Amino acid sequence: MTELFATELAAKLTYHSLRHTETVAKECRVLATAASLSPEDTEALLLAAWFHDTGYLDVYDGHEFRSMERAAAWLAEHGVETGRIQLIKDLIQATHRDTEATTELQKLLLDADMSNLARDDFRSSAELLRTEWELVLGKTYSNPDWAELQLNFMLGHKYLSDAGKDRYRDDFKKNTSDQRDELKKKEKKSKKKKEELNDTFADPKRGVETMFRTMYSNHIKLSDMADKKAGMMIQLNAVLLSVIITYLGAKSSALGPAFTKNPVLAIPMSILLFTSLGSVVTAILSAQPDVTSFKWLKKSPEIANNRRVNLLFFGNFTKLSLDNFQDSIRELMRQKDGLYTNMVTDVYYLGEVLSRKYGLLRTSYSVFMVGLILTVLSFIIVLLYKS
Repeated sequence: MTELFATELAAKLTYHSLRHTETVAKECRVLATAASLSPEDTEALLLAAWFHDTGYLDVYDGHEFRSMERAAAWLAEHGVETGRIQLIKDLIQATHRDTEATTELQKLLLDADMSNLARDDFRSSAELLRTEWELVLGKTYSNPDWAELQLNFMLGHKYLSDAGKDRYRDDFKKNTSDQRDELKKKEKKSKKKKEELNDTFADPKRGVETMFRTMYSNHIKLSDMADKKAGMMIQLNAVLLSVIITYLGAKSSALGPAFTKNPVLAIPMSILLFTSLGSVVTAILSAQPDVTSFKWLKKSPEIANNRRVNLLFFGNFTKLSLDNFQDSIRELMRQKDGLYTNMVTDVYYLGEVLSRKYGLLRTSYSVFMVGLILTVLSFIIVLLYKS
């Protein structure tokens, strides 16, 4: 068996290994002595113990039947009589989950096979089985689920033989109690971890308040920056437009005759004119106030607590009558997370307004930059054409 397991056992069988088979055989010898078995019965029990998991070398589910075949072949090869071979096969078959142990030898073998539940290292043995199931069967369990599965199995298990009960009863009872405590620890730890990841808004935390305060502050600063940049573009282009319009309209001034004599200059001047016009229009649109509101609130004030509606923003609540607004605010104050929902909604719509502002502002700067480049290029072309 030692050579067989060493050469043919798959590495992913971390629990049903030679170590487990040796342990079962050792426990069978102890139980046989305690049960005062005859040498013949002791030998049969030990042979069944050594062969009971050899089927794992060939197949995982239903390995007991393959173990019976291996045992029968080896025993027949060594001249064991048919009746004794059948006895050992019956002992191995008794380890199958759907087979009921009826004889004393079968009960002793089952007790030895489950002796790990009464050992000090029962939890580490269970982890080996968990790893084996993950590798072979693809079954994965969280720590609390695995601890609960082990506890349920231990609660439903009973040692069958008198010798097994005497040998394992106290340790098994202690391990069952320890496993129950382990499950409570796992569940408590898992619950705490979930609370840390998904902390409730019902009891506001300083971190949540700081987050909202920072978000509002950043949005206000960004909005102020956008308005200042838009104001700069409006002033600059307003000056350019004034100068260009004055130049083009100065027919009776000193510039008039020079412009009349060089009509080709109208090309760069026109490009600059349209550049300034396009830039100032997009800058004005960017700086233009944009208020998100829901006009349908006037007709349907009863749905003012909709998640899309922000009762903290004037653009929304001014669509309500004073009575409807007061009722909605009172309802909001009674809700645990309603206030945060409204704040989140407010931040979302502020972001939409900022996105529009910066989009138009980017267009204004891009138009101005491209227009200036085209104006300079066209002016250079005009000079070269004149020369």
